[in-house]
Amino acid sequence: MPQMWLFEGQDRLTQYSSRSVQNVVKNALKKAGITKRVTPHTLRHCFATHLMDNGVQLPYIQALLGHKDIKTTMIYTHVTNGSITNVASPLDSLRLSIKKP
Repeated sequence: MPQMWLFEGQDRLTQYSSRSVQNVVKNALKKAGITKRVTPHTLRHCFATHLMDNGVQLPYIQALLGHKDIKTTMIYTHVTNGSITNVASPLDSLRLSIKKP
């Protein structure tokens, strides 16, 4: 389990270099047989999108990604078809009694 960084160096106090993280992703893609172009940045976008799909509120995602401005976080989050279909209209929760004439 990482103590300080997601990708920790051997001493567990320093983080991997950007190039090392890129190599980890590249090797994982190769082992998984994925040919689509994927970068560590792609994984950040996916992480944020999955958090949103699971109902995590934007300020929490902002904190997890380390953004100062919420607008930056909004760039990372993408609306997926699954999240759109799960949106309930407030009107759906109203219990209206319809009187027959």
